[in-house]
Amino acid sequence: MKQLALCLTGASNSGKTTLICKISKALKKRGFKVAIIKHDPKDKAVFDTALNEFGEPKDSAKFFESGADVAVLSPKRTSIFKRDDNTGFSDILGLFSEFDYLLIEGFKNLPLPRISVMRDEINDEYLGISDAFVTNLDDERLSPRFGLDDIENIIAWIDKNAKKV
Repeated sequence: MKQLALCLTGASNSGKTTLICKISKALKKRGFKVAIIKHDPKDKAVFDTALNEFGEPKDSAKFFESGADVAVLSPKRTSIFKRDDNTGFSDILGLFSEFDYLLIEGFKNLPLPRISVMRDEINDEYLGISDAFVTNLDDERLSPRFGLDDIENIIAWIDKNAKKV
């Protein structure tokens, strides 16, 4: 198992969920096991299949639909979705012990390599904490820089730069 981990961050509605799902689907297609952890510092995530105000599934449901096992952590609860018909307590304890890639959404202060997503505008908050950028903007401060759909090169960067955990 590779057991590589990295963080993906960005402002709300920047495209983080879409990017994480694309990466997850591409890795799953290659036969890798993917786990996703979503940070929910404001305890607002709903881990269900209900639709959001735009008629789309919630982020957590999108992550799970990408084929990954998913955990959502907030100050008040942890929600876990895992594909298993017979999950027991001991299974939950070791839930993410077997993965090739761990994609972590959020957690700005976690000491892991970080890709920040910036769509349509630069958010200075992420410049100093990011190791790479996924963007549709042409700005020399965003380096290395990948396009929003450049999944193959993003995965190559992840393979080279993600932290073995």
